[in-house]
Amino acid sequence: MTVTKNTLIGEILKADQTTAPYFLEMGMHCLGCPSSTNESLEQACMVHGVSVQELIDKLNKHISI
Repeated sequence: MTVTKNTLIGEILKADQTTAPYFLEMGMHCLGCPSSTNESLEQACMVHGVSVQELIDKLNKHISI
């Protein structure tokens, strides 16, 4: 899986649950809520004031290991 700004949070977590700490680190503490899992990475980053590209890089690096 390759994460992009349009990838849904739920898709990322379903593919690799060990990515959850990256979302918690950015302040997204309600990972189980339906609304958060249906948000794109770009939407979530905008709401939480986090760089989408920085998070994409971290997630793709983590997933590729």
